Amino acid sequence: FLAGVLLERFAPWAPQWTQLPATHWIGWFLFAVGIILGPGSAALFGLRRTTLNPTGRPSRLVADNAFSISRNPMYLGLTITYIGLSLALGRVWPLVLLLVPVLLMNAVVIPFEEARMRETFGADYLAYSRRVRRWV
Repeated sequence: FLAGVLLERFAPWAPQWTQLPATHWIGWFLFAVGIILGPGSAALFGLRRTTLNPTGRPSRLVADNAFSISRNPMYLGLTITYIGLSLALGRVWPLVLLLVPVLLMNAVVIPFEEARMRETFGADYLAYSRRVRRWV
């Protein structure tokens, strides 16, 4: 995000839609949704006494609440928060640069976590992953 803000200082890019009041309000709405979704999902891990550490050993398969619509609501919450803040502040470069961490998450982090979940929970995780999509 900060790299995108810095890039805008050297290569300003402010399409007309970034100045619309609706863009800013939609951005703040998405920011709020992401702030609720991400930490709320993390709190559920705490309540269920399983690890938040991506390299840790999960002790429970959490498949309810936000996890019933996304296998990764914490990452989804972070992404929605990022998009919302970019829109609310009228910043385009951070939106473009968002592709980098999302692609890395999708190609490296999430597959590692999914392998750990398959190893730990076997058929239960496979059934869950057939029922619930990775993102939404």
